Amino acid sequence: MTRVRLPMRFPSSDMPEHVKITDVGPRDGLQNESTTVPTEVKAEFITRLEAAGLPVVEVTSLVRPDWVPQLADAEALIATLAATPDAARRNRPVLVPNERGLQRAIALELRDVAVFASATETFARRNLNRGLTESLSRITATVQHGVGAGLTVRGYISMCFGDPWEGPVDLAQVVSVGTALLDAGCFELSLGDTIGVATAGHVRALVEAFGASGVEPGTLAVHFHDTYGQALSNTLAALACGVRTVDASAGGLGGCPYAKSATGNLATEDLIWALDGLGIETGVDLDALVETSVWMAGILGRPSPSRVVNALGKR
Repeated sequence: MTRVRLPMRFPSSDMPEHVKITDVGPRDGLQNESTTVPTEVKAEFITRLEAAGLPVVEVTSLVRPDWVPQLADAEALIATLAATPDAARRNRPVLVPNERGLQRAIALELRDVAVFASATETFARRNLNRGLTESLSRITATVQHGVGAGLTVRGYISMCFGDPWEGPVDLAQVVSVGTALLDAGCFELSLGDTIGVATAGHVRALVEAFGASGVEPGTLAVHFHDTYGQALSNTLAALACGVRTVDASAGGLGGCPYAKSATGNLATEDLIWALDGLGIETGVDLDALVETSVWMAGILGRPSPSRVVNALGKR
């Protein structure tokens, strides 16, 4: 039997011609693993993702080692990556949780960083140890410092669509946090469905709420977890609204160490299969990416949750 390795293409008039994918597997994916992946394996994972055509790969987080021990080797990983071919041309953002993390990034002479804020009071206290207002004030100050130091800064918002402690999250509250990050100097804002409860209509409503506040959809990215199997449909809804950047994780790795109900991210392979079928260009070699995720699944000792990896990874 011949295995279909690419879908037939049927372009849709309400979809973009090109989508930029930010692969967060090395950071958001591996931070949730029970075992620590060796630094040299992480470096190979990142370079393989780049070789497959991923334009942006988020490599690690400059967080306290006792908070996320799986990423305790951040400096060593960054040094290893700096020695790889074409390192200066690669877009390898690093997450910085606070001012201390930003100082480390500046000392390492990094160009691209990301910060994160919470859309809810409870998650801010559990994840950032401060209330929503105080944590947002500190984060926006960090953004301003980073931009002033010549770095490009991306903003994440967690719990945009629902919070395991507070339940539904008001759209206006998400917009308020997001516009504060953009006003501080973030060039892009990634809307996170941390526990995977969003639906397509909810996604459209949030993008429209940002639009009503003057934020163009091209400034937004989306970051969906697949707890209820809605990540792909939610992404397509966002693209139909004008969003052009999607976060995904190779092989569907991921979760959130601070929200136990969060499951893996949208698998990059599943996303690319759907986009290919819509005639949307990503610049990613799907076969090379599947091979990489099969390799990583072997290292982690368990199969990938990605449907496309499981379909195409069988030789």
